[in-house]
Amino acid sequence: MTDATIILDDKHEAEFGDYFALLKPRVMSLVVFTAFAGLIVAPGGIHPFLGFFAILCIAIGGGASGALNMWYDSDIDMVMKRTKSRPIPAGKVTREEALGLGLTLSAFSVVMLYLATNWVAAALLAFTIFFYAVVYTMWLKRATPQNIVIGGASGAFPPMIGWAAVTGDITLSSVLMFMLVFMWTPPHFWSLALFMNADYDKAKVPMLTVTHGKRATRNHILVYTVLLAGFAAAMFATPLAGWSYLVVAVVMNALFLRGAVVLWRRDEVVAEADGYKAERAFFKLSLAYTFLHFMALMADKVLFSFGIGGPF
Repeated sequence: MTDATIILDDKHEAEFGDYFALLKPRVMSLVVFTAFAGLIVAPGGIHPFLGFFAILCIAIGGGASGALNMWYDSDIDMVMKRTKSRPIPAGKVTREEALGLGLTLSAFSVVMLYLATNWVAAALLAFTIFFYAVVYTMWLKRATPQNIVIGGASGAFPPMIGWAAVTGDITLSSVLMFMLVFMWTPPHFWSLALFMNADYDKAKVPMLTVTHGKRATRNHILVYTVLLAGFAAAMFATPLAGWSYLVVAVVMNALFLRGAVVLWRRDEVVAEADGYKAERAFFKLSLAYTFLHFMALMADKVLFSFGIGGPF
């Protein structure tokens, strides 16, 4: 890790919001949502209080990962436009405080999830924190253009954790929920990198756009989008998918594939001239993609419980 000088504002006293920002609340929202979906669609049931507490522990664990990430990446956060206002580079919180918060919340979330549910869910949460903080942040992010591909696993575990909190096991259904997020992550972040490439280049982060160029990135987006559609379709092999999921999967994957083809055909000169409108539109579509797929799975679970529809 390179050295960086971060000057704290002596006049600024850290507030609750500064520490909360260390937990990456926007990223945490995806963690909470997919974990909740995994918990809801899991067979059997869990007491509402235990379910709420399990999701809270998963959220805290996800936030702990964010704090550890900000602690380690404070040097590159200082030079990237979209991250320079984070608590550490902005001088609101020290690196030591971020490290302490991250480690404390990590231990708390894992232990409490184990006590509230089972060891499988707790072990998955512990591995997720380790994977994001160590494997991705400390190793992959600065070492390989495949950082997003492999590192994306950390963001794909929450639905498996939610599922395991109820069932205490890992099944094909939970693995396919994992794959849905895992395969979605590269097109999502690479489309962002297409119009935020200068940030990664300046920070010397080996994003695919930096190491192999935007043409190669567009090719990769198309390939991973096709693979993603395949895994979305594979969900029909589980007892989770019903008519709600069918409608969402068909519509969203058709739109996503169309968007990936548009990006693949784009000329860089034209893309830059129009402000990367297609790339920004694809990125926004990717935000809806995961949300709607998991919403559909939960909707089908509710419909099944009322005897409406059924698995394919």
